[in-house]
Amino acid sequence: MGLFSKDIKSLDDLFVHGLRDIYYAEKQITQALPKMISKASDPELKRGFETHLRETEGHVERLEKVFQMHGVTPSQIDCPAIDGILEEGDEISSDIGDTDVMDAALIAAAQAVEHYEITRYGSLVAWAKQLGRGDCAAVLQQTLDEEKATDRKLTAAAESKINLRAVS
Repeated sequence: MGLFSKDIKSLDDLFVHGLRDIYYAEKQITQALPKMISKASDPELKRGFETHLRETEGHVERLEKVFQMHGVTPSQIDCPAIDGILEEGDEISSDIGDTDVMDAALIAAAQAVEHYEITRYGSLVAWAKQLGRGDCAAVLQQTLDEEKATDRKLTAAAESKINLRAVS
């Protein structure tokens, strides 16, 4: 087995591993969002990132609740995937001088994060259901729904104005 999966022997182990992975990811995202807020120039985009920061803080609290419901102490494991996604977004946005292009890049970086979260939460919801943990699945589904909604809002902002302004 790989370095990150050596202790995974059951679906329950995989579920807990996934919780620890996304717990780390959400905490990293709460650190990255203030930087994105400061770089955004579009007021609506800035407000959207501020809203998502508050939501992300709520996601951390929900994960802690799921850990508790499942009888596991909340803990995190390094998630190289989210680290890479956040690092790439930070690198790209540090090289852009035009504010409209910056906003387009920030949306793309945010959507990469959202897509990662959507895949993780989708798996966690499915595994929780399979484990007979409908209670955990319901809490995780709330977050999954919010992540999907954020992705839709980012797409709408990009398509309705941000990308158009970046072209000019």
